Amino acid sequence: MLNQQISQIIADELNVRPQQILAAIQLVDDGNTIPFIARYRKEVTGGLDDTQLRHFETRLIYLRELEDRRQTILKSIEEQGKLTAELQQKIQQTQSKTELEDLYLPYKPKRRTKGQIAIEAGLEPLADLLWLQPHHDPDSTAETFVNAEKGVADSKAALDGAKYILMERFAEDAQLLAKVRQYLQQSAVLISKVFAGKETDGAKFQDYFDHQEPLKNVPSHRALAMLRGRNEGFLQLSLNADPDAAEGSRSSYCEEIIREHLGVRFNAQPADKWREQVIAWTWKIKLALHLETELMGALREKAEQEAIDVFARNLTALLMAAPAGAKNTMGLDPGLRTGVKVAVVDNTGKLLDTATIYPHTGQTETALVTLFKLIKTHHVELIAIGNGTASRETERFAKEVIKQIPQNTPQIVVVSEAGASVYSASELAAQEFPNLDVSLRGAVSIARRLQDPLAELVKIEPKAIGVGQYQHDVNQSQLARKLDAVVEDCVNAVGVDLNTASSALLARVAGMSKTLAQNIVAYRDENGRFNSRTELKKVPRLGPKAFEQCAGFMRINQSKNPLDASGVHPEAYAVVEKILQATEQSIQELMGNASAIRQLEAKQFTDEQFGLPTVMDIFKELEKPGRDPRGEFKTATFMDGVEDITDLQAGMILEGTITNVTNFGAFVDIGVHQDGLVHISSLADKFVEDPHQVVKTGDVVKVKVLEVDVARKRIALTMRLEESAVKKEQKFDRSCERNSSPKGRHERHNQSFTNNAFADALKGWKK
Repeated sequence: MLNQQISQIIADELNVRPQQILAAIQLVDDGNTIPFIARYRKEVTGGLDDTQLRHFETRLIYLRELEDRRQTILKSIEEQGKLTAELQQKIQQTQSKTELEDLYLPYKPKRRTKGQIAIEAGLEPLADLLWLQPHHDPDSTAETFVNAEKGVADSKAALDGAKYILMERFAEDAQLLAKVRQYLQQSAVLISKVFAGKETDGAKFQDYFDHQEPLKNVPSHRALAMLRGRNEGFLQLSLNADPDAAEGSRSSYCEEIIREHLGVRFNAQPADKWREQVIAWTWKIKLALHLETELMGALREKAEQEAIDVFARNLTALLMAAPAGAKNTMGLDPGLRTGVKVAVVDNTGKLLDTATIYPHTGQTETALVTLFKLIKTHHVELIAIGNGTASRETERFAKEVIKQIPQNTPQIVVVSEAGASVYSASELAAQEFPNLDVSLRGAVSIARRLQDPLAELVKIEPKAIGVGQYQHDVNQSQLARKLDAVVEDCVNAVGVDLNTASSALLARVAGMSKTLAQNIVAYRDENGRFNSRTELKKVPRLGPKAFEQCAGFMRINQSKNPLDASGVHPEAYAVVEKILQATEQSIQELMGNASAIRQLEAKQFTDEQFGLPTVMDIFKELEKPGRDPRGEFKTATFMDGVEDITDLQAGMILEGTITNVTNFGAFVDIGVHQDGLVHISSLADKFVEDPHQVVKTGDVVKVKVLEVDVARKRIALTMRLEESAVKKEQKFDRSCERNSSPKGRHERHNQSFTNNAFADALKGWKK
């Protein structure tokens, strides 16, 4: 019954049939993973895709938690003997945790309040009398309730106690709470002010020193910025419930809402003034602070969810970036004083050689010879350079080195080194390279992430990759759950090579755990490469269910059965056999033969187990076996001579790579160690509602420099190349002026590059 109710709710949200959701619930409850369901159980779910299934998964968790809480509340109220049929119906019908808690509020066990104390003192009859029969005089009526033994010293104390009884009663009215909450959500204004004396220390929050905007319009990035400012002690945040009220007004429209809800009419009765005070106290003392706290919490939750979604979209784009391919690759982790760390890996990512060179501290000739030898010895085809400190200097140095190589010149690519240091110090890196210095592990990671970003980045905690906004301010468990789902979906969309994948990558495959992934690697180390998918069943603790979930996402190149290198699940190999019999071709002849496959009729190969969606997927796999859903490998070319923010000039048109997409725009790496921002208004010549509709992380784009603020390290860019740049003089200090000339600085660096000592040094080493 419960599953049917939940399926109806989620089906309405996704605009699908309840039967589809009910089937998905059954599959999840039977231990199936979302990637497996999305890819191999399309007939059962009616074709729900991975995006729909991820929404379904989130909502299923929420609604089941809601149901657990509902039953706890019903039991609590029933044990108190206060559960009426009407209340039970309201509790059963709500699908909101907030509304559920509102309904429970009057019955929730709590510490003794002033209202409860007043009830114990016998003041509830006074409260009801004055509220329902306002023709009674409050002072004279209250005199009869004075009782020193019960703590009611005089008529004022009696009247105050009666007020507390009523205001607590009204503040626990779920319908009233909903009305006031709705008004505040639509009309309240968020106000941000700087604490006096904190202006200098909190300068980074200066945009919010005197800021206000409607609560309903606050975007996630501004909300999180203001909340961070408050948490760090620089900003005070509050809500103005009556932004349109006349200056000096002492009453709030929320009091009017309370009066209307309670059906109160003031007709110059003796108790009317007292009743007005009850309403004012209900708002100012009980509801205002409670709802402000709640709405600020809701603002944070919404902002956090949007920030998490932004992070997830960016991470997806980064993980699904096109791989440079299986080529011998050199990774350079740049540094000045500490030197450039060098690692060379083969086309499978196996470490071949390492070195540390010092091209920027007077040992240029030795560094050149070392790099040249490594490139020639290991037939390096790609050079990956981290984009951190000394990146451009190292790139220029590497270009000078490969000038000495007349044939088969390696391609140089600058890659993001975000998270490389995290990986270097990780337990996984220590297991992979127990005898390798921590500083050199980062160079290995840089090289491998160029070969295959997905395979390498899964080794790093997702939030350390640095493609989010305010990722440290959001709910960390929700962030981790969302990002883990992203990584899982990306890994399974691409598939993994069973004979080369690391345990970190294998652990992200559907149905896998860290233990099973480690067992696969251990089995591979002991027995050699896997020759078929069925051999997975020999791995310790990898049972039938785990095999069912993971097998279709594992790839085995050069297997006895070519289907093991495809996305066809072993359970559907029998369907392929039917196709082979119908075409009278061998699997080797049919795979990749698009014209032959397109002549087939999918319906003739369906049966009770495998429907049209599965057969169509098999056709796609046979037509393009082992296809990679990732795009074509592209890289940005940074402008020579533009290596520092001081080299930038308004109006320059540069090429760069999108490093991060937020709700307010996109950040672009243009090779100056400081990403520039393309504001949402400068992303396209048309109105852009969501930057993710225009760009994604990893895109190579052309941008124009609009404005440069060297002091604050801010670069304004535009993708609207016809947009006019801001013409304003940059005020650098003297040292910046001396070093700001691209020509002069580069000439100084290049003096050693043109020195014949390089050529002389290389003469002694021939390959």
